[in-house]
Amino acid sequence: MAVKKNGEPLVDATATANETVQAASAAAKKGFDHTVGALKDGVSGAMAGFEKTQTEVKANMDKVMKSAEDMVSFGQGNVEAFVKSSQIWAAGVQDLSKAMAATAQAQMDAAMSTMKALAGVKSLKDAVELQTSLTRSSVEAAMAETGKLTDASMKLAEQALAPITARVTLAAEKFGRAA
Repeated sequence: MAVKKNGEPLVDATATANETVQAASAAAKKGFDHTVGALKDGVSGAMAGFEKTQTEVKANMDKVMKSAEDMVSFGQGNVEAFVKSSQIWAAGVQDLSKAMAATAQAQMDAAMSTMKALAGVKSLKDAVELQTSLTRSSVEAAMAETGKLTDASMKLAEQALAPITARVTLAAEKFGRAA
């Protein structure tokens, strides 16, 4: 109801109050919707960041586990190479010992033969010639056996070191690439 005062219509107070309330409600709803939208965006961003972090952590843990597995495997390979090298060395030393024992036995047999031959000589000249001949053949045999043992020792060293050399080469390749 409009009331006139001094001839002018007065504004309907109820209508003005309703318009003000509606405008305030619309502004509040708009502000609330904006706040809810911002919160949703913030939560979505936080969730995306959390998921990204979780994915990166999982990928890094997978890399760490793979590296640990590789190191264990590499260490196991080193132990296996050392065991194989030790087995080759032990077998080779045993073979060398047998060869040296056979050489010593042959030298003992030759010494016994020399003693028997010297016991049967008829003159000093024959004894000197026999001794010279036996000494020469003994020195030649010793040199030949020394050469064989040296060659066998070198071959044994190469064979025994081969597994370890292979591991060193593998380590250089593997860790050379990593660096």
